[in-house]
Amino acid sequence: MRVLITGNLGYVGSALAAHLRAVLPATELLGYDAGFFAHCITAGGPAPETGLASQYFGDVRDLPASLLTGVDAIVHLAAISNDPMGNRFEAVTEEINTGASLRLAALAAQAGVRSFVFASSCSIYGRADASSRRESDSTCPLTAYARSKVATEQSLKGMNLDNMAVTCLRFATACGMSSRLRLDLVLNDFAASALATGEIVVLSDGTPWRPLIEVSDMGRAIEWAINRDPRDGGRCLMVNVGSDAWNFQVKDLANAVAASLPGTRVSINEAAPPDNRSYRVDFSLFRELAPRHQPQSGLEQTIARLVAGLRGMDFRDGDFRNSSLMRLKVLERLIDEGHLSASLRWRLPPVQDLAA
Repeated sequence: MRVLITGNLGYVGSALAAHLRAVLPATELLGYDAGFFAHCITAGGPAPETGLASQYFGDVRDLPASLLTGVDAIVHLAAISNDPMGNRFEAVTEEINTGASLRLAALAAQAGVRSFVFASSCSIYGRADASSRRESDSTCPLTAYARSKVATEQSLKGMNLDNMAVTCLRFATACGMSSRLRLDLVLNDFAASALATGEIVVLSDGTPWRPLIEVSDMGRAIEWAINRDPRDGGRCLMVNVGSDAWNFQVKDLANAVAASLPGTRVSINEAAPPDNRSYRVDFSLFRELAPRHQPQSGLEQTIARLVAGLRGMDFRDGDFRNSSLMRLKVLERLIDEGHLSASLRWRLPPVQDLAA
């Protein structure tokens, strides 16, 4: 089997490459990535893409159709991947997250690709009542990132993609250690803050609900989706991916991290205006369809691995929100230094006369 992973040089893609290499040793893995975060390695040992058969660099908006020849499955992770980046680059988010995704799906169907796995998000539920959201419930996307995921799902469902199985994995919020760690994720932020400053500051009143999933468990779900039979869920499936036990209020996450690092102070802004991004999610369909690929990690275990990983990096940066561990900061610096355009395309350096 031949599997192409777009966005493989990111937080999730780095963990996914290692997982698929371990569980599918005979599979030929290909990576395709713009390389924005290729330098953001945070773990020792070889880079995860050394386990790939081939690594290609390029803008997903321009991915060549020829690259899809002989590909059996595509795992499409490439995206402007969170709310701060989506808000900063709203037009580009629509162009990449929706436009490029639909172009790739059409090219994949034309090339005879059997399985197209799209990394969607539970953030599409946005603001919800106390009930847990199911796949059949209405969505309420509040950000450019969430809107791009809804638009892509809806278009994929309406496209004529022949016999290609499309699986839209509505992931809970990612967390945990990766060889390209991000700290612009709620649990990761709390662990980093506790280690670096001894304090966790919750900017909201702590009551919003968030479903979470450990990054290695995302790999298990993708493994299942690559091989999903269209008879199990239909030709185009939207499914919530996570665990009912991992629906938490933000204050509970802060307190769990503090409990793992005794002496950590937790400060909650009780007077903060309401955070409308609050939703609980029902994962029963995923349990039914993928009983052997359910999340395995517990919250305490995930925090422990995350803390161990941060300590292994000798992490002490109290100003980490201005560091390369925050993906928006990486993009802004690349733009400020002239490497990227405002549309997030690489700028070619001027040709130098080496004979001069």
